[in-house]
Amino acid sequence: MLFITLWNNRALNIFIMKLQSYSLHNYKTIPQTEKLTAEQIEAIEVVGNVLPFKTNNYVVNVLINWDDLENDPMFKLTFPQKGMLSTEHYNAMKIVLDHTSNRDEIKHMANTIRNELNPHPAGQIEHNVPEINGEKIMGMQHKYRETVLFFPSQGQTCHAYCTFCFRWPQFVGMNELKFAAKEASLLRDYVKQNRHVTDILFTGGDPMIMKAKVFASYIEPLLEENISNLQTIRIGTKALAYWPYKFTSDDDAHEMLDLFDRIVKKGINLSIMAHFSHPVELDTQEVKLAIQKLRSIGVQIRTQSPILKHINDTPEIWAEMWRKQVNLNCIPYYMFIPRDTGAQDYFAIPLEEAWQTFRKAYQKVSGVCRTVRGPSMSCTPGKVQILGVSEIKGEKVFVMRMLQGRNPDWIARPFFAKYDKRAIWMDELKPAFGEEKFFFEDELEWIFNETVSDTEKSFE
Repeated sequence: MLFITLWNNRALNIFIMKLQSYSLHNYKTIPQTEKLTAEQIEAIEVVGNVLPFKTNNYVVNVLINWDDLENDPMFKLTFPQKGMLSTEHYNAMKIVLDHTSNRDEIKHMANTIRNELNPHPAGQIEHNVPEINGEKIMGMQHKYRETVLFFPSQGQTCHAYCTFCFRWPQFVGMNELKFAAKEASLLRDYVKQNRHVTDILFTGGDPMIMKAKVFASYIEPLLEENISNLQTIRIGTKALAYWPYKFTSDDDAHEMLDLFDRIVKKGINLSIMAHFSHPVELDTQEVKLAIQKLRSIGVQIRTQSPILKHINDTPEIWAEMWRKQVNLNCIPYYMFIPRDTGAQDYFAIPLEEAWQTFRKAYQKVSGVCRTVRGPSMSCTPGKVQILGVSEIKGEKVFVMRMLQGRNPDWIARPFFAKYDKRAIWMDELKPAFGEEKFFFEDELEWIFNETVSDTEKSFE
């Protein structure tokens, strides 16, 4: 009888949870913050005035272990930490906060620091924005031939912010760095005109922050048009980890699932690109129910995360995470290396260490988990995978290949970089064997000098 009562209470909790967001202005209303030290509160205030900070009641009450904050991955993943800013930046922000409450002065210092944190890595603004009928579509990116990224204007926030997020400028008022499109017709027309596009990736922010009715306004024109080249709709989201109620008990959960069902029945593959960064995100009854509901209507779920110091930088964590994902009928997809922006120095580990972690985790799991690829850097030329460290003709090198490239001919071509035990990103690597440039560099420069239409011709 006790078990039944506990289960019923748990089930009731699943069905009545309402979203409560917390940020810099109200996080002290969280009862558990009484456990925070003065140093932790100071860090939240200082770093939270530079980098975005937002969490919610599910993360706070279900995922975080408030009795061991020093070692808790979910606390570090959602609450600002002192090490996320350099000592210079931290002290500069603290001095301003200690001496003034003037919001303009605080914002000026915050923006000064933000502009030194590489707010638009991998040339997102300069090189990825496509055109249609001579007009740039600022809510889209088209970097790889088959896949268009679309940033719905109503999806430019999240249920909670990851402290590693490379799209952090979208959440701190740097409006010139936002990607947002208001008209679904532009997306529809662009995909129709560019027949090599097979995949649309809805991203943000998090598209699943939108109400079902709003998201449907982007999807319905695609379904009505019968675009023959459109094969897959992807949704990049952290909702399964941070707010699984989106698919179970939110007031529009049923409507959203119905929309997903229509996509699948239209013959279009629907893939949730789910961000899971630690096994604890996969352990709750809430996320298990949400995954079950999505899978029951034919939605595919692929999983990905950066490898992050302080969060998941051991083979044991990754092996456990991949096993749990597969057992929940999810497909391990990517291990990324955190991009060179924002709090990268807090999270990044050397490339060799990332590869060793991947390799050792890969060895610990069965073949059904080995769909995962990585570690991979999403950098300017494409997604570059570290295949390993080797010695060739007496020279120690990184062996690499592209999993995606601005020119599809670059994909799956092995290439080599000089070994550097400290390197954490692509731009720190030099070509091996005395070469002056990597094989793709001359063509990459040519692509950047071409018009959008000429670049599209290079896709063909």
